[in-house]
Amino acid sequence: MIRLLAFLIQTGSHVAGWRHPEAWDNPLCDFEYFRHLAETAERGKFDAVFLADAQGYPRVPGREAFSRTESPRLEPISLLSALSVATSRIGLIGTASTTYNEPYSLARRFSTLDHLSAGRAGWNIVTSTTESEAHNFGFERHMGHAERYRRAAEFVDVVRGLWDSWEDGAVLADKASGRYIDPDKLHALNHDGAHFRVAGPLNTPRSPQGHPVLVQAGASDDGRAFAARHAEVIFTSHPAMESATAFYQEMKALAAEGGRDPRSLVILTAITPIIGANEAEALALQDDLDDLVDPVLSLSKLQWMLGDFDLSDYPLDGPLPDIPPTDASHANRASVVEMAARENLTIRQLARRISAGRSSRTIVGTGVQVADELEGWYRRGAADGFIISPPYFPGGLSQFVDRVVPILQARGLFRQDYQGGTLREHLGLARPPNRFELDPSLAGEPECW
Repeated sequence: MIRLLAFLIQTGSHVAGWRHPEAWDNPLCDFEYFRHLAETAERGKFDAVFLADAQGYPRVPGREAFSRTESPRLEPISLLSALSVATSRIGLIGTASTTYNEPYSLARRFSTLDHLSAGRAGWNIVTSTTESEAHNFGFERHMGHAERYRRAAEFVDVVRGLWDSWEDGAVLADKASGRYIDPDKLHALNHDGAHFRVAGPLNTPRSPQGHPVLVQAGASDDGRAFAARHAEVIFTSHPAMESATAFYQEMKALAAEGGRDPRSLVILTAITPIIGANEAEALALQDDLDDLVDPVLSLSKLQWMLGDFDLSDYPLDGPLPDIPPTDASHANRASVVEMAARENLTIRQLARRISAGRSSRTIVGTGVQVADELEGWYRRGAADGFIISPPYFPGGLSQFVDRVVPILQARGLFRQDYQGGTLREHLGLARPPNRFELDPSLAGEPECW
């Protein structure tokens, strides 16, 4: 079955989506907006909703540009916790940085979300990409790319150890004996590494899924190696099937080389669908959205995706210059550079394309045409499923649920209804074993007794 995640990216993947007449006005701090989107995705039997995040604003050249390019963000775990009450089946995936968090508190927050949602939580692991985040956490500069991934690897190991520090059945709540916890099933972690010292155990019991589903989106060498070891779901973005297929095959092979069953790694690629009752209506919608794009905004977004590379000295109607490596997102940079080279786009054309759907594949057409392309990518081994990133909300998501999902269902490519209750069950992922149960010699005695 095709897997589907709904990417609730602010006001939509198109940077001018918020200006569309049917888009909700000023919704980004309105819980009803997010509840409506989550309920729509759940009506469409999506595996999960997905929230991106950053803990600061990227650099923007001037107040006027900032006013046109930046928008507010709510903290994902708090928002997803509220959505766990408003929904009953759909998964809830939130982004949190390993660079600007601490393992114990983050493990506790995601474990709590998994408990509150009865096993529907997922963690999108990022290492952060903007210099501004460093400045918001007391650092003069952003940590280097390789060092961020070394910290991330240790961070995830610690978090998983904390999630395993309670065995299943550790909570007794036995009124007759007066014992609430079985101490033999509670273990210290006693981690002492290069970046963290964490004693454990967590003070939150093992959650319904064993631990939340681990999601990751890195495309650099470090990111791919990290994903092959840790990720259960990979979020990727490719404007063409060829690069998506090559990435899919590489990641499955890397997982196998690391001793993993390749089927334990679900690879999803981002799609921006622009849907109409007929092709002409879809093309007209695309034109309407593109006409709303502010040139200052589109160029700013392009520069951000290239790692804050300043394009002001280059002619807009000339080619994209050589973009040097940066400590920002390698995935964004690689996808954008590939798109420019493959389609021979000028800077102006590339900025407009990025505004329409970032670096993801944009499909413009009827529900049948969108379904046809998704089926083609899936059957040719380009993805296990898709991150659906509508151009504006809520209409773009409703159009997909009403016009594409029924076609995929009729073709036997997507579920008619949820069969399980947890995100792992939706995605076909096994519940992970507890490391302390597998190897009792790893268990330590907690400091608390």
